[in-house]
Amino acid sequence: MPEQGFRAVLLFGVPGVGKGTQGKILGQIPGFFHLSSGDIFRSLDTNSPAGEGIARYTSRGELVPDELTIRIWKKALDTFIAGSAYKPQEDLLLLDGIPRNINQAKLVGDYVDVLQVVYLVCSNKAAIIDRMKRRAQFENRADDADDDVIRRRFEVYRNESEPILDYYSEDLISRVEALGTPAEVLRTILDCLIPLQNDYVATN
Repeated sequence: MPEQGFRAVLLFGVPGVGKGTQGKILGQIPGFFHLSSGDIFRSLDTNSPAGEGIARYTSRGELVPDELTIRIWKKALDTFIAGSAYKPQEDLLLLDGIPRNINQAKLVGDYVDVLQVVYLVCSNKAAIIDRMKRRAQFENRADDADDDVIRRRFEVYRNESEPILDYYSEDLISRVEALGTPAEVLRTILDCLIPLQNDYVATN
């Protein structure tokens, strides 16, 4: 690992705001690597001890315990590096779904250097819930279809995840309106990220 940690950007916002959609698109662009904790969790064998543990929390809309989250996330990160899917010397790491509370932010900070927080902002909660339910149909995500679980996820976000915005320096946070078309949101995010890439290229 580089002495100062892997160069990273945090994709942040309420559940369903579009972090995964934008992360997947950005991950197809050379120089970016999208790492979603949700995708990692969903890829686990549900019959394995780790998979059973993850499902027990996510099915209720609750956060997975920090130690388990970081252990599984770091193992996946190491696997991607070993397989050269993620090249730390070339790629900007896009963190999606982690950290989800201040303690996780501190733990993740042992491995990454967060250069920017892309905060996807949406004041229309109904639109986000509708987006989550449509996602549940197409991606077979039962946790996005249950009204009680959705309410619990928003409550957990408000109480545990939102304070992360106070953990990082204000000058690292870029606010991006999330309710435009995917292309419009992507353009705004790229306006934030391209200077980071250019700075890195200029210094290497």
